[in-house]
Amino acid sequence: MDADAAPRIRVEVAYALPERQRIVALEVPRGTTVFQAAERSGLATQFDGIDLESAKMGIFGKVVANPRTQVLEDGDRVEIYRPLRADPKDARKARARKAASAKD
Repeated sequence: MDADAAPRIRVEVAYALPERQRIVALEVPRGTTVFQAAERSGLATQFDGIDLESAKMGIFGKVVANPRTQVLEDGDRVEIYRPLRADPKDARKARARKAASAKD
């Protein structure tokens, strides 16, 4: 059975910037992986800076360890995450230092 004749499922792929976001609804063959859905969504061509090879991805807010092998279920929403600009721990420490120095 070829992949296009396989039973199909519906999924969404989402990407967001602070000023713009997009969710693409797809119907894909059962057995499609997170990475394959991200590729099929076309979002990498609609937003500058998406590198699917290195981007972290998740399903409904839970990071997926290996998007190339994680198979999707009907109704899943794939999320492509932007790289963090700063490490959250470092940012928290910097805010704490700034707050402490403001009290002096």
